[in-house]
Amino acid sequence: MAGRLYCGGTPVASKERTSYRDAGVDIAAGEALVDRIRPLAASTARPGTGAELGGFGGLFDLAAAGYRDPILVAAADGVGTKLVIAQAMGRHDTVGTDLVAMCVNDLVVQGAEPLFFLDYIATGSLDADGAAAVVAGIAAGCREAGCALIGGETAEMPGFYAPGRFDLAGFAVGAVERGKALDGTAVREGDVVLGLASSGLHSNGYSLVRRLVADEGLDLGGPAPFAAAGLGDALLVPTRIYVRNALAALRSGGLHAMVHVTGGGLVENPPRVLPGGLAMRLDIGSWPLPPVFAWLAERVAPRELARTFNCGLGMLAVVEAGRASELQALLEAGGETVHVVGRIVSGEGVELAGLEGWYR
Repeated sequence: MAGRLYCGGTPVASKERTSYRDAGVDIAAGEALVDRIRPLAASTARPGTGAELGGFGGLFDLAAAGYRDPILVAAADGVGTKLVIAQAMGRHDTVGTDLVAMCVNDLVVQGAEPLFFLDYIATGSLDADGAAAVVAGIAAGCREAGCALIGGETAEMPGFYAPGRFDLAGFAVGAVERGKALDGTAVREGDVVLGLASSGLHSNGYSLVRRLVADEGLDLGGPAPFAAAGLGDALLVPTRIYVRNALAALRSGGLHAMVHVTGGGLVENPPRVLPGGLAMRLDIGSWPLPPVFAWLAERVAPRELARTFNCGLGMLAVVEAGRASELQALLEAGGETVHVVGRIVSGEGVELAGLEGWYR
């Protein structure tokens, strides 16, 4: 009987079968994306890598990377609601670099060299061009940090993410030889604090920034009130990656601790590297407040500004006082903008001296 299927001799009316693609997941598109991004991953190869994308896991050979007795250091992070701006602007490459930066900067402040990176992209429906742009930004960040992109995952979850929305997570692993990790125990009273300039907001505080943009009726496609650029473009400047220069400073000696200034700003991050009985005194006014933060300072209370944003300093380096000038010169030779911003003093936590100076 045409148009019917038989099961156990009983005629069963046929009906159209539903595919995974009908449910919103296109496996073929995902496979095509892997083929498309394979050369991007290959461009990040470094000693220790070998296998190509497409396996069940990424492999890394620590011995081939030159390590004898390593301690592994791992970090995971995302980009936060900066993604909302990227998606509204239809620009996806810069957030890929942000994703790498947020992870590898967390590794290097512990004295670890970033070795490899994996990404996770989740979306309602795969936009191959957008995903490829994200991975291109990830690959660019990995090349800058000297780490390899060895794998990742792209997940389509229709019904979970709204159309056009996606989320990112990054995972980085680094290594440091046993006994060489930076853990803050070398910090001493009298140490000098060097501040390395940020490239802008980096990837923190965007929920507050977006609230201010909405409250003031600003258009992401219009001019920025604090820069000679479009507002959306100004807010998407990627997070600075400090890895190469930080490792160079570490190898030179005299570097006692580093702080990646992320969520929690200048208030909550420095105590992570301070031994008991010591405080970090930051002298507000010893570095210029970039225009985006000056704009925010007109709208956000002083302590809230310092607790939420990097305020122009993406990384802090605690260094031996007698070697501060030498290390500052080394970092500047590598392309960093560096200011002497404070000292380690007796006390607890962080002292923000002259904070009201930003509000004159």
